Amino acid sequence: MSYLDRWPPLARDGMLAVVVAAVLSLAVLTTPGTGALDLAAVLIASLALVAWRRAPLVALFVTTPCMLVYAVHAQPGPPAAFPVLVSVYGAVKAGHRLLAPLAGMVFLGVTLANNLATFTDRDSQEIFQSTTLLLGWFVAAGVAGTVTRHRQAYLEQAEQRAAEAERTREEAARRRAGEERLRIARELHDSLTHSISIIKVQAGVAVHLARKRGEEVPAALVAIQEASSDAMRELRATLEVLRDSDGEPSASGLDRLDDLVERARSTGLPATVTISGVRRELPAEVDRAAYRIVQEALTNVSRHAGGAAAAVRIDYADEELVVQVDDDGQADPETPPVPGVGLLGMRERVTALGGRLRAEPRPEGGFIVRAELPLAEPALSSGEPT
Repeated sequence: MSYLDRWPPLARDGMLAVVVAAVLSLAVLTTPGTGALDLAAVLIASLALVAWRRAPLVALFVTTPCMLVYAVHAQPGPPAAFPVLVSVYGAVKAGHRLLAPLAGMVFLGVTLANNLATFTDRDSQEIFQSTTLLLGWFVAAGVAGTVTRHRQAYLEQAEQRAAEAERTREEAARRRAGEERLRIARELHDSLTHSISIIKVQAGVAVHLARKRGEEVPAALVAIQEASSDAMRELRATLEVLRDSDGEPSASGLDRLDDLVERARSTGLPATVTISGVRRELPAEVDRAAYRIVQEALTNVSRHAGGAAAAVRIDYADEELVVQVDDDGQADPETPPVPGVGLLGMRERVTALGGRLRAEPRPEGGFIVRAELPLAEPALSSGEPT
């Protein structure tokens, strides 16, 4: 790309008009017998070239009579045709295939008639050569305008085809993604839904029989019944999201934190909850992520901490939500655990929201999970990790 190509079209057209005006004005001033009329005609025709790209017919209708005045009076030869050539090129490029050749024929015809009327001062062969040269220039201008117009139309069609191909690829990708979501939804429904339903029914039957016999229902059995019911609810919500790509997941949030902690307690895990700051409505992604982080942290304490107690803390700060779960288990800072799917899922959630996550053994013993989640809208929307 040249330096001039970086200029706006109007600036380039203005530069062209200035250069043509300077050259033709110099020719007028150095040609004997010319006057103010010739200079005015040259300047008007040159300045009209500013419009050759945006209003080609205006430039054509201005340059043709003005340059005819100069050509008939001063007989400068082929250079007088340059503004008309530019206008003819612009008109043909814009699709005016009748008016542009007509203007060229008028200019050639008038100049030829004027030269023949005064051929006593010039040789007839010179007149013929000059007219032939001008005819070739006008034909070249018309051909160049036609080629440019066809090339521009081809480029526009190529861009349209490329855009259409891109839209087709995007639609195909969305269709494949939709088909994959439906496949996953079917697999989840056929596998997990059946198994969880059996667990729920069996736990409900066991609870019913125990109560019917007047026996005390084991806390673990009640916890299984409640957990299976909650799992069925969340699984249905997940299946709805998978089947409707535009839907919003109706997953759990911090409004269900008390139920979550209560279920953890029913399994024998001592757990406390501390909430600081002004409790308020959270962005949906932050609300879901906070709930999932507490859920996964409590699950890990139950599985790996061996009878430890857990402390859940939710801090509503001005610009972020801090979620922290500590336990007093036997985790050793010298032997950090290998991150599993749960910790990786936490990190993915927090990273997607632009937050920070700390999940590691504490120096005083036990394990800490601390997530700092910005309350602004997340820069990257992410589905819930698995």
